[in-house]
Amino acid sequence: MDARKFIKTIPMKLYLILLAVILFAFFSNDFGLVDVQKTAVILAAGIDKTEDGYILSSQIAVPKGSDRTTGGTSSVEIETEGKTVSDCVSMLYAKTGWVPKLVFCNLLLLGEETAKEDVFGGLNYFLRSEYMSDSCYLAVCEGKAGEMLSSQSAIDDASSLAITKLFSDASIKSGKVMPNTLKDFSMSYFGVSKSGYLPYLRMADQEGAQEAGGNESSGGSGKQSETQKIYSANETALFHEGKMVGLLSPEETFTFSLLKGEVFTGTFNAMDGEKPVTLTVLENGGGVSLDTKESPKVKLSLSLTVRLCCRGMSAPIDDVSTDEVSDETLRSAEETLKGYVGTLWDECVASGCDLFELKRDLYRSSLKKYSELKDAVPEKAITEIEAKVETKS
Repeated sequence: MDARKFIKTIPMKLYLILLAVILFAFFSNDFGLVDVQKTAVILAAGIDKTEDGYILSSQIAVPKGSDRTTGGTSSVEIETEGKTVSDCVSMLYAKTGWVPKLVFCNLLLLGEETAKEDVFGGLNYFLRSEYMSDSCYLAVCEGKAGEMLSSQSAIDDASSLAITKLFSDASIKSGKVMPNTLKDFSMSYFGVSKSGYLPYLRMADQEGAQEAGGNESSGGSGKQSETQKIYSANETALFHEGKMVGLLSPEETFTFSLLKGEVFTGTFNAMDGEKPVTLTVLENGGGVSLDTKESPKVKLSLSLTVRLCCRGMSAPIDDVSTDEVSDETLRSAEETLKGYVGTLWDECVASGCDLFELKRDLYRSSLKKYSELKDAVPEKAITEIEAKVETKS
């Protein structure tokens, strides 16, 4: 009863004001709705540098249908050229009549030659755009970005959707892929280390898979069948001052992930005598530290708990039923990982890439030390590599 009396005492004007606020909020918001007839919903964008400016390859979502057989996400690729990326986006509107919408863009792809110059000449537009999510994936590809985006994927309806599947949480835990976002890559670029990394994409033909419909059109007038592609991202491009300066192999990429402590259920190979075995990572401890008490010293350490995944040879049934790892295999795994860590570090030093952002840590700890040692890290730093591999008892 008290509540009813309170409601009766509220003035009618207050109800009218509340109604006006609700109506204003309703009619001034599109609630995320997109008119696909007037909007270019960009799923991904590829950037290729030219002598005069840039070529922007935009992958635009196109609805396929509403029934079970034709549903899904199809796409069309539109190339535009201009002095800047902003010019390219404006030309997209001029060529199609569609208003470009970047809010759904989840992938920015850089062509290999473009990556060898300062890539932020092309990324500047996306950093400034208030409609572009800075959590979108950023990657480098072999060849031209436009060619990869326009390729026919064997995995998904659109190439960008197939590529972003490579950056799933499961891929990260496997240690085979090191994805990065526009935000994190930009922070590394503008930081004191001026270094960063991006996944390096390659594509290959999927044998036996071709786009249907080439021979089904009457009179043979249908479009020519196109071999479908599959994509891989198990290599990592190194950057310094916005330029691609090196490339990590799949083994070095896996080791980089181990040092960051991100691997769970990932696998790697070792030797059991003269026979290969595959080990699964159950626990991953890794780290990189810098000691500046005397001369700069970098310690790269790995601590893994593993179990036997499989052997590269036949084994008796009593061996198949156990996952024990011999001491000989554990020592082999440690030496293998030490070798990978060493080649990873050598690649960073040779390229000038401060991959582990040691200069940033030095800058944060002591400005005096930073001014003294900034030119010595990582190029002239003494390295110490530790690797400990054990199995659960």
